[in-house]
Amino acid sequence: MSIKPPFTALEVRKAASGFYEGHSLEIALLSKAIMVALVIWALVWPANANGVLGSLNWKLLEDFNAFYIIIVGLFIFFLVIIAALPQTGKRIMGRPGEGTEFSNFSWFSMMFGAGLGVGLMVFATAEPLGLWGSNPVVISGAVEGNTPEALQSAYRWTFAHYGFHAWAIYVVTGLSLAYYAYTRDMPLTIRSALTPLFGKLMNGILGHIVDVLGVVATILGVSVTIGYGVSQFIDGLYAITGMGWMMDLGGEAPAPGSVGLIAGLLVIMGLSIVSAVSGVGRGVKYLSNLNLVLSLILLLTFVVFGSFVFAMTTYGSAMVDYILHFLSLSFGAYGPQTAAEFAAALPPDAAPFADALRSGATSPWGSFDAFKSGLEGEAANLSDQVLQAAYAAGEPGRQFGWQAGWTTFYWAWWIAFSPFVGLFLARISRGRSVREFIIGCVFAPALVCFAWMTILGGTAIDLELSGAAEGAIIGASNTAKLFVTLAEMLSGTFLSLITIMCVVLILTFLVTSADSGILVMNTIMSGGDQNIGNKHKVVWGVILTAVIGTLLIAGKTNGGADPMEALRSAMIIGALPFTVVMGLMCIALGKALYRDGMREKTGAPVAETAAE
Repeated sequence: MSIKPPFTALEVRKAASGFYEGHSLEIALLSKAIMVALVIWALVWPANANGVLGSLNWKLLEDFNAFYIIIVGLFIFFLVIIAALPQTGKRIMGRPGEGTEFSNFSWFSMMFGAGLGVGLMVFATAEPLGLWGSNPVVISGAVEGNTPEALQSAYRWTFAHYGFHAWAIYVVTGLSLAYYAYTRDMPLTIRSALTPLFGKLMNGILGHIVDVLGVVATILGVSVTIGYGVSQFIDGLYAITGMGWMMDLGGEAPAPGSVGLIAGLLVIMGLSIVSAVSGVGRGVKYLSNLNLVLSLILLLTFVVFGSFVFAMTTYGSAMVDYILHFLSLSFGAYGPQTAAEFAAALPPDAAPFADALRSGATSPWGSFDAFKSGLEGEAANLSDQVLQAAYAAGEPGRQFGWQAGWTTFYWAWWIAFSPFVGLFLARISRGRSVREFIIGCVFAPALVCFAWMTILGGTAIDLELSGAAEGAIIGASNTAKLFVTLAEMLSGTFLSLITIMCVVLILTFLVTSADSGILVMNTIMSGGDQNIGNKHKVVWGVILTAVIGTLLIAGKTNGGADPMEALRSAMIIGALPFTVVMGLMCIALGKALYRDGMREKTGAPVAETAAE
């Protein structure tokens, strides 16, 4: 049976002259219109933007939490299958005999810096510590938070959030783009990944919509990353200089203030635009190499002066626990608990007080003691036995709230980040096999993330367990936890030097993420053309700065304690439609790999223009 050649006649119509010469006018203008509208809304009506984004975000989480969890689980199993199969895993993404563009060291360092650099700096200590105090096992009542018994479950979800699932999200997008670009000579843009399903339809409005979704998701994903990174950058500067004007000192712990955040954002984005103008072969490559070297120095500092034995013991046991629970972590999704469901689960004595009990019993961020102390009126007079039963009745609600607020947030973040990281991974991976790409971009960086989280985060936990930190690390803000851990671990001139190095590392990670994001957005809008005019890099750098700045300000309105709230909400909303696109990418790639294998067996061409 003959198999038709694949559709490769993908055309992204570009402006022939003027400011948008070489760019798709439809993609550029629609993307800019969406982003400018978001900026104006957040700038003119910040409280309204924050409130509406938050409400819509929670509504989407209630309806699509299970969808996010299950589809990410499918991503990792899809990649494992195509890497394991000989006929798909050995396929080279490029011409026969074509070599790779970058050395393994530069390839890994660019991949690592773009994929999770800022996240690892911000959450190296914050993630394990946060999960040590609150995770599904803790909120079920099986163990108490911040105790030795909670350590195993804390790292189970730490590994889940920064492990194989996270990198699989990036690789689904990256592998799809690289395969079509380097085996079929198609444009390195999002719409190429859906041509096996939709063929010539991707030349029209459907292709424009797919690319715009990629641009919007990229902007919002990069914005959240930079938002967290800027906050940690200001925390680091405060730790070095003590300059109070950058900080909000009115809360329980010092936190970056609006002035400090905007000042830091302007510095970082200015450097990012300069780096983006210099191009991926120079700016991003050299900064990524520097990032990896400085990261190794920081890691070595924790190995020598931190709790290395404790960390390595934790690493081994956590890895076994992670693998044993891999299926449940991949597909164990929760739905919201309705008021009727909660009331039906209450004991008879508590049933009349269902409304008063529900909020505290279903809150994933409070313990039983907090639930009990928050009660008022007659509900507070119920016996401990009844209250225990009422609190147990709310466990499904707590599990859903925790998963939606933590795991699903991460999946949405990685999905929003995946057009950027995926296209960037594709850009630097020409000439590598499908199996090499998956192993190199899923499993290798995940193992490094595990070591990073256990060595840095394990030291912070050990300092708290031993009583040396006396709650100082737990009480610090998420972005300040790394610096507080260093202060508990080191002292004197060496502490100052390492703190300065961390600030430099955060800065270079931020610049790498931002300039790579700028390059990727312009690559999508130019129909895969990697030779992008500098004026467009500057324009999108300014737009990205405006999006981050206005949403950070919106998050601080009406006494909001968390400037990241509006950014997170916008990102989760923007990630949802691109999640659907990624699901279609998997189907399309599976079809393309299968049919290309059949074409090779029958001697049919694999890169000619025709209908799929």
